[in-house]
This record gives sequence, C-alpha cells and structure tokens, in this order.
Amino acid sequence: MKSRIILKLFRLFFFVVLLFPQILAAAESSGKLEVLERVVSEAVANSYKLRARQERVDQAEFAKKQARADFFPKFGVTYSYNRLSEARTLRSTFLQNNDIVMSSRNNYSWSGIVRQPVFSGFAIISQYRLAELGIDQSELEFELEKMDLVLRVKEAYFNVLAADKAVEVARKDVESRTWTVKVARSFFDVGMIPINDVLKAEVELANAEQALIRSDNSAMITRAQFNKALARPIHAPVSLEDILTYSPVEGDYEDYVENAFCDRPEIKILDVNILQADQRIKLAKSRYYPEVTLKYEYIKEGEDLSVSGSPFHDANRWEALAVLSWTFWEWGKTYYAGREQESVMKQLVQMKSDLEDAIRLEVQDAILGLETAEKNIPTTQKAVRQGEENLRVNEERYKAQVSTITDLLDAQTLLAQGRLSYYRALYDHNLAKARLERALGTY
Repeated sequence: MKSRIILKLFRLFFFVVLLFPQILAAAESSGKLEVLERVVSEAVANSYKLRARQERVDQAEFAKKQARADFFPKFGVTYSYNRLSEARTLRSTFLQNNDIVMSSRNNYSWSGIVRQPVFSGFAIISQYRLAELGIDQSELEFELEKMDLVLRVKEAYFNVLAADKAVEVARKDVESRTWTVKVARSFFDVGMIPINDVLKAEVELANAEQALIRSDNSAMITRAQFNKALARPIHAPVSLEDILTYSPVEGDYEDYVENAFCDRPEIKILDVNILQADQRIKLAKSRYYPEVTLKYEYIKEGEDLSVSGSPFHDANRWEALAVLSWTFWEWGKTYYAGREQESVMKQLVQMKSDLEDAIRLEVQDAILGLETAEKNIPTTQKAVRQGEENLRVNEERYKAQVSTITDLLDAQTLLAQGRLSYYRALYDHNLAKARLERALGTY
C-alpha cells in the first residue's frame, strides 16, 4: 500500500517537474502580451509621419514670428565709397582762370537708417493673421494624421489576431483530416472501404496543409505590416492580447453626424482654409490703399575711411522723412487678384458641403458595419456549435460505416469555414467600432 502511494507521488512529482518549464514559459509569454492601448501609444510616440507633422507645426510658429516682426521698426546701416574721375568744379564769373572746387574725388559715406511702417492698407495685419491661421491648420493636420495612424494601428492589430485565428483553424483542420486519413487507411487495410475513399481523404489533407502554409505566410505578412505601422523592425516578434468579446454599440445616426461635424479635423481644416481665403482677399485689396512709412537716417561723410567730415562734407547730419506711396492704376491687377481669392473662398465652401456629404456616408457605412457584425456574431457562433456537433456525429457514423468519407470531409470543411466566419465576425465588429470612432473624429 505504501509503495503504491510512493509510486503515485513520484509520478505526480515527475509530471510537475516535466511540465513546470512549459508552464513557466507560458506564464512569461502571457506577461509579454501587448494590449491595444499600449500599442496605439507606442505607434503615436514612434511615428515618423507624426514627427514630420510636428515639424510643420514648428514651421508655422516660425512663420508667425516672421510676420510679427513686420509691425516693428527695422534698423540698418550702409557704408559706401564713391571715386570721381575728377573733382566737380564751378566756373566762376568773378575770378578769371580760377574755377571753384565743389567736391573731392574720394567720397566716403556711412548712414544708419530706421524705418517704421505706419499704414500698409492692412497688408501687415492680414499677413500676421494668415500666419496665425497657418498654426491652426498645422495643428489640425497633426491631429488628422494622428487619427489616421490610430485607425491604421487598430486595423493592423485586428488583422494580426484574425490571421492567427486563421492559422489556428487551419492547424485544427489539418489535425482532423490527418485523423481521417489514418482511419480511412485502417479501414482500407481490412477491406472495408475502397482506395478512392483513402485518396479523397489524402487529397483533402494535402489541401488543408497548403491552406495552413498560406495562413502562416499571411500571418507573417500581417505582422510585418503591424510592425511597420509601429515603426518597428519588420521582423520584430509580435504577441498580442486576443479580444474575443464584444459589446453592442448604441447611438443615433443624427447625433453621430452632428458630433462628426463638430469634431472631424477635416471640417475644421476647411473652416480654417475659408478664414485664410478671407484674409487673402483683404491682402489682395490692400493695394487699393496708399502706404505710409516713417524713415530716419543719420549720415556721416568724409574724404577718408573715418568719415569724419571735410571741407566738402558735413561730419554728421540726420534726415527724417514721412513717405506716402500709392500705386493707383495697374490695369485691374488688384481687382482681379481680389476676385481670384473670392473664387477660392467659394470653392472651399463647396468643398465643405461635399465633405459633409462624405462624412454622412462614412458614418452610415460604419453603423451598418457594426450592425452587420453584431448580427453575424451569434449566427456564426451557433454555426460553430452546429458544425462541431455535425463533425462529431459524422465521425461516429463513419466509424460505424453508416456514412461515406465525403460526408465526413464535408463536415470538416463546414466546421473550418464556420470557425473562420465566427472569428472574422468578432474582429469585424471591433474594426467597425474603430472606423465609427474615426468617422466621428475620435479615437
């Protein structure tokens, strides 16, 4: 009695020792599963396109600072040297044979200049406002790229899960058909079935093995696409947390559309473009007005490099000017420039209307995708249970030789198709949910 207990304990100990490394490995691998939220965060942090969009935002900030500088006075200096072939003279009517020298041959000049625009027909203000709107547009384009990236990552995530399930289904199908071939071969060996049944089973097994190979290759491609979306090395290992649950999404179409119009970056970008067109109209029409500029210049002149004065030059002097310039006739150039920008604004308004129609269609398509997936999930789940029962019955019937090999092979095919449809419906529901969020301008 004691020997039997000792033997059982030994077997249990041996079993635990034998399986412990596998259990530990499974635990470690499960701990490395990547969840969807963390994957999305990594993609956002590593995206080259998002970094490029961020540079566009920075560029717009720099453009705004450039436009702001036009409000302030500008300072500059000039230094010049003028060499005359001969000194200028004035012939005197009082002194015979003695001309009056009016200048030197070497003339040096240094001047410091300050210019301050006073009025530019609102051009400076319009340019500054355009620069501000450029920042808004760049930030919205960044947000748009981020939303598209999140959707791409989610699609890649669920494509990997679907590809893995396809491999799993194909592997189970191969195992089932391998068993069928063994049974058929044993029946043939004892003369219970013709060789044609064995050949049918072997052909179906070969087809299943080819399908498994295709599924493996497809899983590798989807992993490469997933890694690319996350800016990872193409062959980096991928281990994702499976999502086999779903929750119905309830919402009203009109509410969805209203939220999409408020939140979609594309709508906001067009609104900014319309405001930009309005500023460009003002900028084009600014040429109708005169420009007023104040100018102050401090001048030093002389006959040598020190520009410290001479008999012909003041050592220093200054000038202050108020300059008004007005080009009032250019054969309609200003008028048509304004009309061009007005046409651009009308074009943008039409584009916005077209985009709103596209958003309505996109929201409707996402809702229908959700509804289709929600209806397919219980249907395909029931089909899997029926397929499993159908296969079990046909296996038993075939063992008893009351059904044909064709019935068994058909049952295996139906079960494999049912499993694929079930998993596809689950992942389609999650994809449809992600696409609805994108259609609404969220993620």
